[in-house]
Amino acid sequence: MSLRVLVVEDDREIRALMQSSLSIEGFEVQTAVSVNEAKALLQHALPDIMVLDLGLPDGDGALLVHEVRQRHTLPILVVSARHQEAQKIQLLDAGADDYLTKPFSVGELLARIRVTLRHRGTMVTASVTVHELDDLRVDLTLHQVQCRGQSLHLTPTEFNLLARLVRSAGRVVTHRQLLSDVWGQEFTEHTHYLRLYMAQLRAKIERDPAEPRHLLTETGVGYRLAVA
Repeated sequence: MSLRVLVVEDDREIRALMQSSLSIEGFEVQTAVSVNEAKALLQHALPDIMVLDLGLPDGDGALLVHEVRQRHTLPILVVSARHQEAQKIQLLDAGADDYLTKPFSVGELLARIRVTLRHRGTMVTASVTVHELDDLRVDLTLHQVQCRGQSLHLTPTEFNLLARLVRSAGRVVTHRQLLSDVWGQEFTEHTHYLRLYMAQLRAKIERDPAEPRHLLTETGVGYRLAVA
């Protein structure tokens, strides 16, 4: 099951960048644009980590750190343009796990999230986002799939299924894991979805779908994306 991240950020461009980058890495992402919206989402279900801006339209994110820490232990990564050392110390003492100053690179954001989760006992490795083998090239960041020199058009579900296999290239991903990550936990018994979409992917990618070179079946277990 994918780890869940709550991104609390009112800047549309930064929020979209974080949502896209985290989704490519395989996280399940929820977003909120205000303190109150974040509180409502936290009451419904706790994420595995919260990424929190401070300057929110209906209040200061620092107050949310205090409130969350009184009730929950979920990791909090503060992302803010505030540079003052005293504020950083105050927030870390109040319960934030880390503090990342804007502007930041996506790579550093992802690394800080991995470190924060690791300190809480959850190991997360950097995902594979580019896959190349023979005539197939997949770039998750650019949302591009090329095969035999041609760009392929995949439906959103086809792309998400292929992306999930790319992130675990070379390793078997079980039917249940694929269904949970691509369609949602409530669909983990719907293996016919997998058969249908895997057939569609093979028809677009494989030279001979009946003898797949890239999308391999592990009988009774799941599927594996071949690597060199």
